[in-house]
Amino acid sequence: MFLQRAARRYLPDGRSSLSALSALTSRRRQHGHAHPSGEPAAPFRPETSSAKTLMDVGTRRIFSEDHDLFRESARRFFQEEVVPHHSEWEKAGQVSRELWEKAGEQGLLGVMTPEEQGGIGGDLLSAAVVWEEQMYCNCTGPGFALHSDIVMPYISNYGNAEQVERFIPPMAAGKCISAIAMTEPGAGSDLQGVRTHAKRDGSDWILNGNKVFITNGWMCDLVVVVTVTDREAKTAAHGISLFLVEDGMKGFQKGRKLDKIGLKAQDTAELFFEDVRLPASALLGELNKGFYYLMNELPQERLLIADMAIASCEFMFEETRNYVMQRKAFGKTIAHLQTVQHKLAEMKTEICVGRAFLDSCLQLHGEKRLDSSTASMAKCWASDLQNKVATQCVQMHGGWGYMMEYPIAKAFVDSRVQPIYGGTNEIMKELIARTIVSTNSSCLARPLLPL
Repeated sequence: MFLQRAARRYLPDGRSSLSALSALTSRRRQHGHAHPSGEPAAPFRPETSSAKTLMDVGTRRIFSEDHDLFRESARRFFQEEVVPHHSEWEKAGQVSRELWEKAGEQGLLGVMTPEEQGGIGGDLLSAAVVWEEQMYCNCTGPGFALHSDIVMPYISNYGNAEQVERFIPPMAAGKCISAIAMTEPGAGSDLQGVRTHAKRDGSDWILNGNKVFITNGWMCDLVVVVTVTDREAKTAAHGISLFLVEDGMKGFQKGRKLDKIGLKAQDTAELFFEDVRLPASALLGELNKGFYYLMNELPQERLLIADMAIASCEFMFEETRNYVMQRKAFGKTIAHLQTVQHKLAEMKTEICVGRAFLDSCLQLHGEKRLDSSTASMAKCWASDLQNKVATQCVQMHGGWGYMMEYPIAKAFVDSRVQPIYGGTNEIMKELIARTIVSTNSSCLARPLLPL
């Protein structure tokens, strides 16, 4: 059902989604090879290493033809609704609210959130399609992934019926933009160092503190705020809770939009909370369980970052391949130079290795079998590779690679934050190392909680 909703406006040939899906089913019956069980087998799908380009539709065995249909729809949406306006959004430091509502109409928000809660009801791979297609168009402004696949799961998984009913439908429609406020001036990857706190006042809570580097922070209508609620807890982790704070609440102020070196169209802001009175209904999940909710959900955030990093690598590679095939030096295209050919060969090999690992992680996570250590490996390795590929691609563009009018320059500056947010790569290595040296074998493969 979600594909019928998601593809209704942007199918490339103008067909209705229902007729397209019916045609897909018919083709499977006609052209699929017989399976031992009598069911037609899925058609052959090349991996990216043997595809014409690294961004081809119809590749990678973890996907189906239904995912291809959704990918075509998402690709068309980004090309028609995002690419033409992205430069002006970079100057403004934010995208338009109209874009969010269009994305909601298109079914690109809340893809994994169950239909019965007001979401789209798709699978993890469908969400990954949206992540990847945004990177394939080199437009990093829309904070769709954070909104849909980082913030919404907290409400979907830990919110009560009233919170789900109130917030999920408008979030999926793009009418309520969300953010999550973890980082503080003195607490980044160390979440146990959070100082923002809330204390009881009757049945209410009084919230004080400030947050920084908050994606969607300027435009957000709703923020999940990581807060200390028990300063006397035996450890900091035992005294952290999550609260839902809405724009317009007295004492909640948004600071300036932060001037970043990259991700220029993505609104990132400081948030300030001064004696914000929160009703008891603003508590998300159980009191003092916030840290454990964060630990359960952060691996998906890291997987998301990793997949977007590899997708960015694929975009940068294709952009650079096209450039060297056209750029001439010494009487021929620079693609004829052996040093350029070898560099392209090295990059494609590393990208395809990364893609194979990420696809495995996506499949494992879809089956609820991905452990947090492996998610950390994916985030660390893929984001490092993204920066390595970005540097090499800029180099092959020569002086033009340093000009912001060229897509590769924007991809280069946008890549730099990937090893930093979602937990720095240094912290990722710490998390991985703990599972290597731990004497408790049970922590080596602790699965994430179901989404």
